[in-house]
Amino acid sequence: MNPERKYLVLLAPIISEKSTMVQQQSNQFVFKVARDSTKLEIKSAVEKLFAVQVLSVQTCNYLGKEKRMGRHVGHRSSWKKAYVRLAEGSNIDYGVA
Repeated sequence: MNPERKYLVLLAPIISEKSTMVQQQSNQFVFKVARDSTKLEIKSAVEKLFAVQVLSVQTCNYLGKEKRMGRHVGHRSSWKKAYVRLAEGSNIDYGVA
């Protein structure tokens, strides 16, 4: 993997009620990732950026929706989400105060 690519693969953590429950139950963390990223790239990026051991990666592709405001039509962009399962004892601290 290109050394700069690891900074382009992970876009943002997804912090919601569902992702918090998944984190507590099965030690999985949820990230918004680049649409062209692969599972191996996501695993490598998480391991290098957070210094943790990744067991598995699951991805979901979301198709952008068409939105209307009267007669004007817009389109939300498509995106990709990744569920990253960490090894027992590994943890990611987002640094949120």
